[in-house]
Amino acid sequence: MRIVVIGGGLIGLGTAYALQRILNGVDVVVCEKEERLGAHQSTHNSGVLHAGLYYRPGSAKALLAVRGIRLMVSFARRHAVRYEQCGKVVVAAGSGDAAELSRLRGLFERGNANGLQGLQWLSGDELRAREPAARGDAAVLVPEEGIIDYAAVVAALRAEIVAARGEVLSGAPVTEARRDGTTWRLSVGATTISADFVINCAGLQSDRVARLFGERPATRIVAFRGDYHTLARPGLVQHLIYPVPDPAFPFLGVHFTRMIGGGAECGPSAVLSLDREGYRRNAFRLGDAADTLAFSGLWRFVARHPWPTVREVARAQSKRLLLSALRRLVPAVELSDLQAGLVGVRAQAMKPDGTLVDDFEFLSGPSTLHVLNAPSPGATASLAIGEEIARHVARDSRQALRADALDLV
Repeated sequence: MRIVVIGGGLIGLGTAYALQRILNGVDVVVCEKEERLGAHQSTHNSGVLHAGLYYRPGSAKALLAVRGIRLMVSFARRHAVRYEQCGKVVVAAGSGDAAELSRLRGLFERGNANGLQGLQWLSGDELRAREPAARGDAAVLVPEEGIIDYAAVVAALRAEIVAARGEVLSGAPVTEARRDGTTWRLSVGATTISADFVINCAGLQSDRVARLFGERPATRIVAFRGDYHTLARPGLVQHLIYPVPDPAFPFLGVHFTRMIGGGAECGPSAVLSLDREGYRRNAFRLGDAADTLAFSGLWRFVARHPWPTVREVARAQSKRLLLSALRRLVPAVELSDLQAGLVGVRAQAMKPDGTLVDDFEFLSGPSTLHVLNAPSPGATASLAIGEEIARHVARDSRQALRADALDLV
């Protein structure tokens, strides 16, 4: 059985790796349109290992995050990939804000329900003992969370796939898909590749790739840009420092993150990107802009979240406004500490009514599976997502599972 995976990022490579380890006799080909693997979301992110604190118990996000971080840490150990479980503190920074403290307590309960290990409730004094520069009424310590070199994970996954006699093609965009009986014929550059099953892990282009196969997904990918700043004084940050999320806006808020290569960063903004693959501030691509601005769901989203939308745009344009938000967590940070850093783009599936798809979303078709939404913790959970996809393929195609590969930890 030949399976083609479209997309050479963490989820595509994690899927190919799991297919080889779980299914008997499978022939795997990965097609990546860029010359470099993991060129988009996989390496344009904060490098965080997420453990599943925020997610509703029983949801795909919660299950895959908890399983995913343990698989990822195990993989990193086996392949000498740099990682550090430095821990995260989620801080209720508002002075005496009962609603914020209540939301923090809810996160603590969710984390325990999801099976996170070693969670601790910290008083303000206990927070300062761990994070001397941070201030807050209380915090939740998540010791399993940390940072990792995702570029090295990408390289290690490619090596594993090739060693197992799989193919990983770069500079290989899939531009057409034709059904020939029970087989797919894919136009990949100037060549044609046949596949018994196709898995779409195209991330920022996943909805467009799905349309090549005759699908009409109800959701649309809307790209959000995130601007980070590096800290001139990285010693201000000992852990990952996050706020309690604002329930009025479906993003985590500005935070501080240690970096696996040294130093620390803060951010990001969360503003509309008019270029799905634009890693510059104010990047613009006509086709992407027209596609996004013509989508009615975007305007319904803005109408539903007017103040948070304006706030995020303002923060992206003003370092002083960003500084004000950062000082709620770490009052000692100064404007001179903020230096322009990484720019990332997040692929977010949005419904026509303007609601964001909060969980992972998959769409099945004839001998196909499309990963239409893989938000954070997609990078952390990529190996666990790969497992789930491999089992789906086995069920759909009645392919035999390897009895010795049901647990990849």
